[in-house]
Amino acid sequence: MGRWPAGTQERLQEAAIELFTERGYERTTVAEIATRAGLTERTFYNHFADKREVLFPDQDWFIAEVREAVGAAPAEQSPLDAIAGAFAARSHWFDQRRAAARRRRHILDAHTDLQERERAKLAALAEAIADALRTRGIPDPAATLTATVSVAAYQLASARWLADPQHATLGHHLHASFEDLHRTARTW
Repeated sequence: MGRWPAGTQERLQEAAIELFTERGYERTTVAEIATRAGLTERTFYNHFADKREVLFPDQDWFIAEVREAVGAAPAEQSPLDAIAGAFAARSHWFDQRRAAARRRRHILDAHTDLQERERAKLAALAEAIADALRTRGIPDPAATLTATVSVAAYQLASARWLADPQHATLGHHLHASFEDLHRTARTW
């Protein structure tokens, strides 16, 4: 049996998003989040370093998964296709959490310190992708540029996905963003 009940991290995240929406991010404490989730403050800190991190669950996992997938992509696959494939392979996880992602986005958009944290996470994602590309033999600055542009395409796809009234999948929006990127690159 695990140390914490199954779904603990998800319960904490849901409680945090509810409280941030009801009371505001600044006026919500870790103790209140833990109580709302039916857990202890200590349990919160076993899962998250601070209140901000509850809005970035599984980011380290996601970054590691994308890095590994890009590094393991077939050598004949283009770097952009390898990156797009790595993002698309994980998109179903996000599709299952669309409603929470929308509420999370509203919270992030309202707080500059959370936007800074998000930018740091995206920079870590770009660096992990660039590292995977370098491992594949792509030198810098091409590896860094490709990774940075790919993360921008990912961000655009995510924004389109969250705003899409037709509820198309994140995979659909990723495909469209990377197709736009391919078309633009061919015109240079």
